[in-house]
Amino acid sequence: MNTTSSQAQTAGTLPALSFHTLGLMFISGFFATNAFDLWGQIISPALGFATLSPHGLAKSLLGSLGLPNGDFGGYFVHFYAVGLIGYPVGWMFIFAPLWQRVVGNTHWLLPSAIYGFGLWVFAIGGITSVAGLPFFLNFSGIVWVALVGHVLYGIVLVAVLKLIERSQGASS
Repeated sequence: MNTTSSQAQTAGTLPALSFHTLGLMFISGFFATNAFDLWGQIISPALGFATLSPHGLAKSLLGSLGLPNGDFGGYFVHFYAVGLIGYPVGWMFIFAPLWQRVVGNTHWLLPSAIYGFGLWVFAIGGITSVAGLPFFLNFSGIVWVALVGHVLYGIVLVAVLKLIERSQGASS
């Protein structure tokens, strides 16, 4: 059975475990992570706001777990483990199916923004605490830049998934 992600999400079921789904995760995660980093490391500081250092948070987490926590590890966790795999899995296999079952069909923008907000709570509220950093980083300027970044991540992730889905529907 070969269903598209929207057919699976419309029914409130999980997407197929396939190379196609893995490709969707990597492509959408790539663009979403780049949007997050563009906002947090270039646009935000250019506007006079804080600069995000997500690989720094990943390094702190790795160190608190007793794992090697050099720059490579931080970037690997941020970009690959979280941006390309973890957060897309959370959307495709957890949040989107639950949203469909509980709320039903809505425009994709609302659930994607709510998902991004949830990622922010998870990363800045949860992961920072596990990494030994202050809860919500004491609500410093970086927290609010991270909020925008995570919501942007969620929106771009789902927008790219929808764009791919639409282009596949047009070609079949």
